[in-house]
Amino acid sequence: MVQVSAFDVAAPGFDRHRSLPHGVPEAIRSAILSVVDMPRPRLLDLGAGTGRVGIAFVAAGDDYVGVDLSLAMLRGFLQRRAARLVQADGAYLPFSEASFDIIMLIQVFGGMRGWREVLAETRRVLRAAGALVIGRTVAPADGLDARMRQHLATILDEMGAARPGGNRREEALRFLEQTASGSCVQAAAWQADRTPRGFLERHRTGARFAALPAPIKDGALDRLAAWATTTFGSLDRALREPHYFELRVFRFQTNPRNRQ
Repeated sequence: MVQVSAFDVAAPGFDRHRSLPHGVPEAIRSAILSVVDMPRPRLLDLGAGTGRVGIAFVAAGDDYVGVDLSLAMLRGFLQRRAARLVQADGAYLPFSEASFDIIMLIQVFGGMRGWREVLAETRRVLRAAGALVIGRTVAPADGLDARMRQHLATILDEMGAARPGGNRREEALRFLEQTASGSCVQAAAWQADRTPRGFLERHRTGARFAALPAPIKDGALDRLAAWATTTFGSLDRALREPHYFELRVFRFQTNPRNRQ
């Protein structure tokens, strides 16, 4: 039976709206490989998507396996490059215990349900000396996207619409900080031009927002566009903002069954 993911709807335009700048995936790869002292670690990319990060590992010939619940996203990955990919739910991974040296969770918490189960499975298949790496792009807290996102939340509240499920990243990080030793690495930094129109196009295809009824989505984005035109002067006004890619690296002293 083929599983359906909310990210299937985002797959066709995912690379167009959410790709990383040239050289950034390679920088992320280098930073991730540096966290373990071994010549050829086995890597699991949980939430591989269309390969915006994973393709750098595949191109380099690493021992890489990508997993995603969305078959449409994985097909997008394969259109770019042949790779070892598996469609699976992160809470039920089809791998034996202690199978991987590095497990990556790159920008996945926005659409994750049952993060505790996912982290339990992640720990099960991680080798005792391995590392769990959580990554995300960090944009200015007062930048254009943040302001647009905040006003959209206000609009949805005024419309009486239930907001899409929230990002569980901070909850997961607090949990990991209590159960593992962690460190933080900045893998790459760049300048990005952000426009209100770009936010509107990108957000329309977001997995969580796309789950809302069409009249709610269209009405909310129309109101947001009107607000942005007044606030920024034009939907095409570009604001150059600093972005960086953050990696949080966690290591467990013991695994769930005290394997050596």
